[in-house]
Amino acid sequence: MSYLLDTSSFLWFVNDDKKLSAAARELVEDPDVEIQLSVVSIWEIAIKARLARGLDLPLPFIEFIDAVLDNYDFAILQISISHLKQVADLPLHHRDPFDRLLVAQSQVENLPILTSDAAFDQYPVQRLW
Repeated sequence: MSYLLDTSSFLWFVNDDKKLSAAARELVEDPDVEIQLSVVSIWEIAIKARLARGLDLPLPFIEFIDAVLDNYDFAILQISISHLKQVADLPLHHRDPFDRLLVAQSQVENLPILTSDAAFDQYPVQRLW
């Protein structure tokens, strides 16, 4: 089984933050589960780290992302045209462009998403927390 990890859940996991639910942590740590990390999340972290918008990384972004990708076996989910077409059709329940693209990827790829964000429930996606 594969799951899509949202940006906050990804950061909570790699920083061993207690905000990550026990169920989500168990799935991410299960060697039989494929965890997909979207380029969308990496992009969001890069932007927010540069803007210093409450994002406190333990290392500068480039060092942080290199270390994380070297140390964890996340499958990287690229952004495709089909994902962008899906975004264009989404109702505006959630206005965050990064989250909207994660919703679209979850839908197109038929991936349950690991997120604490209840706003995702307004879309036909499977949210696990």
